[in-house]
Amino acid sequence: MVDVRLISALEKVLPETSELKAPEFRSDAAARGEIYSFQIAVRSDDFAIMRIESASELNTRIRVVKSVPVLYAGTGADTDVVNGNKPGLYPDLLDDPDFGEQFRLVKNVWQCLWVTVYVGKDQKPGKYPIEIALRNMGTNEVEARPVFDLEVLDFELLPQTISNYHWFHVDCLFDYYKVPCWSEEHWQIIENFARNAHDHGVTMLYTPLWTPPLDTAIGHSRPVCQLLDITLDLSTLTYTFNFDRLRRYIELGQSIGFKEFGMSHLFTQWGARCCPKIQGQLINAAQSIATQRYGADHDWKKFVADQYTNIFGWNIESTSPEYADFLKQLFPALLPVLREYGLGKENCFFSLSDEPHDDHLETYSKCVELTRPLLEEFETIEALSHLDFYNKGLVKHPVPSISKIEEFKEAVSPLWGYYCCGPETGYPNRFIGMPSRRPRSFGMLAYIYDLAGFLHWGFNFYYSQYSWRAVDPFFTTDAGGAFPAGDSYLVYPGKYGDPLDSIRHESFFAGLQDLRACRTLEKKIGREAVLALLNEGAPRPLKMNDFPACDGFLLGKRRAIYEAIAAN
Repeated sequence: MVDVRLISALEKVLPETSELKAPEFRSDAAARGEIYSFQIAVRSDDFAIMRIESASELNTRIRVVKSVPVLYAGTGADTDVVNGNKPGLYPDLLDDPDFGEQFRLVKNVWQCLWVTVYVGKDQKPGKYPIEIALRNMGTNEVEARPVFDLEVLDFELLPQTISNYHWFHVDCLFDYYKVPCWSEEHWQIIENFARNAHDHGVTMLYTPLWTPPLDTAIGHSRPVCQLLDITLDLSTLTYTFNFDRLRRYIELGQSIGFKEFGMSHLFTQWGARCCPKIQGQLINAAQSIATQRYGADHDWKKFVADQYTNIFGWNIESTSPEYADFLKQLFPALLPVLREYGLGKENCFFSLSDEPHDDHLETYSKCVELTRPLLEEFETIEALSHLDFYNKGLVKHPVPSISKIEEFKEAVSPLWGYYCCGPETGYPNRFIGMPSRRPRSFGMLAYIYDLAGFLHWGFNFYYSQYSWRAVDPFFTTDAGGAFPAGDSYLVYPGKYGDPLDSIRHESFFAGLQDLRACRTLEKKIGREAVLALLNEGAPRPLKMNDFPACDGFLLGKRRAIYEAIAAN
């Protein structure tokens, strides 16, 4: 016998679940052009292989929800979690059925199918049944035939306006798939993953001018992954730059649909004390004037002609004269290339050093003094939870942790926010051990705070903390025990260079659609009326860390928003 239950996309069903308490979820509504998801929970009293057969006028995709091992689920400070943050197997990975249609049932274990519905922009309004038949391949009999009713409403959601900047780690892709950096295979994988990011609402593409100096231990380096081709003539200390790879990268991003680009950080993380790892070709070493200009101890005097090596790295301070020379020669050549592609202050941003603290203020200020005139009209964006840096005019677009959002909202406009590693205790986040309402609630909260942008460090970070080693994200979900599982990536590296989605990825994207729905309703009834609707029935006005820990509340608000749009 096969038991089947239709449940919402917010449910997470653990494999050890004996009694499924998730409420039945048989129908809902969606806008034209929306991407909508629900789940089918299935349990069999015997082992079986089912063939999945679907019938609907709407375009659907069915994937299998698979569990991944979680060792470090969270700090334990949060109570709104799945399974008490215990180590174990947690549902997260969305994978295609075997052979495109086969689903293997394990005896007496609840498993789920994830159904995604792609509603066409020109879809005729009305109610559409989505029928999923599960046919036992052993007996050829249909064991279950659940039907979900989706009503397509007669409106489209307004386009997404919030900037969504998830750092895109190109080096992790060639490292995981074991292909040469910037080979044709690598470029194809980059395209696959970047397209997935864009399709899920990521708007800004991280651009590695040089190997990103992010989450890297002092003295250590990530695998070399540098778009710029650099030559340094040691007889004159002049640089020449080849931007061919950068042009291809920008053209690829724009062909996918990216309109915003973020350049790799100009200095090392957490304080801007040193230079990023930058490689180049050295010529005319015998005639080097580096010694007389920069001192007898300068490393460049050791190199012979035609050697391709590190020009900068941990061994050179960020405020050094040689790095200043490099930047002063780079930017007059780089900025015109960016402008050729329509990039400027509104859609192309530079960053200096992620999350500088108060004790970094002096060094960071010197870096700003150096780079600000070089950037011309281009502006900086920085993950930053210390308001002094903004008040002193050092950062144009600070991005505070959402735990500091109340402090920043009174002083900063436009307002951005980020989360990573934490915070927990009620804030939206995306750890595997959290209910799906946690990443999804960010959409409505972003509307309440009128956020212009969101930043996260880990779209596809497949290394351990500090980039000491590569990890297999199917088995090591917590960056080697450093971060709560799921913090470091949203997609899994699938076969043939194609990414596999996670429940968290789909849930955050659903939240972005909720945000678009709020904006759509605002155009009809005004912002204050939308805020009143969102807060209605809540015990207190909704805040970033005070959103009811209840799927029904979130789903009810979504339903109310759609009804109000349809009625107005």
